[in-house]
Amino acid sequence: MRTKNYSIERKTKIMKKLESNGRVEVEKLSKELKVSKETVRRDLSEMEKDGLLKRTHGGAVSISTTQQSLEYPYLMREIQCLEEKERIGKKAASVIEDGDTIFIDNSSTNLSILKNINPEYSVTIVTNSIRILLESTRYTNENFVFISLGGIFRYKNYSCVGDMANEMSKKFWPSKAFISCYGVDTEGGLYDGSIHEIEVKRNVINLAQTVYITADHTKIGRKGGVQLADIACVDYLISDRQLERQEQDNLNRQKVKVLIAEN
Repeated sequence: MRTKNYSIERKTKIMKKLESNGRVEVEKLSKELKVSKETVRRDLSEMEKDGLLKRTHGGAVSISTTQQSLEYPYLMREIQCLEEKERIGKKAASVIEDGDTIFIDNSSTNLSILKNINPEYSVTIVTNSIRILLESTRYTNENFVFISLGGIFRYKNYSCVGDMANEMSKKFWPSKAFISCYGVDTEGGLYDGSIHEIEVKRNVINLAQTVYITADHTKIGRKGGVQLADIACVDYLISDRQLERQEQDNLNRQKVKVLIAEN
């Protein structure tokens, strides 16, 4: 299991280098990551199969911007900005009230919400996330009711997608929805890296009484992929750092409140 974690950590570092430089070299990665060249080649091969990069002689290059290239496998996303996501999850859980029906999407940012909900509260949790359902098996709290949207299982992202999930998402009116995304443009809108789950998120945003966008600082100001919704559709943004003055002013004009998850 530990070997698997090392693999995910290496791939995350490789992706960051690709984002910065557009290409990576096997020899340099081998030295920087302190692993053999064969290990690096194996990582690159697996990442190419996941549609994250294109292998070249002696290394790899980033894929041109597409929806698929922006969607990292769940296990890679889960360890990125882990401390920040834990704080955001705790802050998000603090606004949940007894009797709430909430929606939690299939994002690594929102995974930690579950363990921070007051165990004495009766809460119904609707989700398209298989990861959330797996996490729920660690609890024996009968106060929590879990509802899966169902649909086609997407193993790369541990999510339920397709017509069934889309239709089921229209049948619930959550009191609060917690949704993350690829990027938050404070002047315009929200962007997502996957076309597969975007319909579910749009339906929930339209039907929820209060919409919370959970996004760590790396997502603020980032554009790309598919536009999910207009920023005006959001009630609250939960992040881990104070925003820049202009970003805060943009959200104020759209009447989006900001909650900061402090250390």
